[in-house]
Amino acid sequence: MTPPRSRWFIRPLVIMAALTLFAACAGAPAAPTVPAAAPKIPIKLAENPWTGSSVNVHVAKILLEEQLGYKVEIVTIDENAQWAALANGDLSATLEVWPSGHAEHITQYINTGKVVENLGPLGVVGKISWYVPSYMLEQHPELATWEGIKADAALFKTAETGDKGQFLTGDPSWVQYDGDIIKNLGLNLQVVQSGSEQAVLAALDAAYSRKAPLLFYFWTPHSVHAKYQLTPVVLPDYSDTCYANAKAGSVGCDYPKDVLFKAVWSGLKEKAPDAYALLKAMSYRNADQIGMIAAVDLESKTAEAAARAWIDTHKDVWQSWVTKK
Repeated sequence: MTPPRSRWFIRPLVIMAALTLFAACAGAPAAPTVPAAAPKIPIKLAENPWTGSSVNVHVAKILLEEQLGYKVEIVTIDENAQWAALANGDLSATLEVWPSGHAEHITQYINTGKVVENLGPLGVVGKISWYVPSYMLEQHPELATWEGIKADAALFKTAETGDKGQFLTGDPSWVQYDGDIIKNLGLNLQVVQSGSEQAVLAALDAAYSRKAPLLFYFWTPHSVHAKYQLTPVVLPDYSDTCYANAKAGSVGCDYPKDVLFKAVWSGLKEKAPDAYALLKAMSYRNADQIGMIAAVDLESKTAEAAARAWIDTHKDVWQSWVTKK
């Protein structure tokens, strides 16, 4: 009978195996260390004081937070003050720049300073105009032109403006050349600032209810054009020459069509490349934005709710904006 193996025989085998394994491990390269992912920086989006800007910002905020995991802060700021904040990184992006009013900012911060980047068109084309309610043209068809306004400026007189006609505008921070246009065309009008977009709309509601005269500054795209019939006043044609010395008061012509664009802090691409990519790709049509604006202005929805509704029904549009890294 073969005797059982001694524990003294088994123990050397175990020790030899352990030594062999140790030697193999000592000679093998160490497993690579995977660096921890850098924390995402907070994204700060500029919200300018009009509804189109608000819905743009909320569309971007929802997608940046829910698709890419960013924390997004909305910063309410006027369109002129935002440029310095973009330049130093206090703001990450603004999503609706009307270029006709920002030639100097574009030159200073984008073209020359290169501290702000033009991120490309939003897809929406805007146009600022002078408007009258269309019912006024039934008795005064001449009011469709600036020459007719010049002849009948007295129709727009108010207690505030005395013997001059009133030209109504909104927020004083808006880009506007109406005082210069009035002066250079020799119109007997006085600019009255109501203070906000909502105040202009309230004045329009009141005028429409009484079929009263009203001459005012407004723009498209906006939901008001779905609510009321408005006629843009024909001013002298826009030209680059007319606006060449805008700061010196040279403007005496129409506002140009504006291909609205997005702008970002120049450091965003490096610090938040996936957020940068989403904002760069973000683009929709006038009809998309008008639908959201109408939900806010006509249906009393919040800008966030209007943006959410659009996102829920347009995944085919925004899905291509999202690049996860």
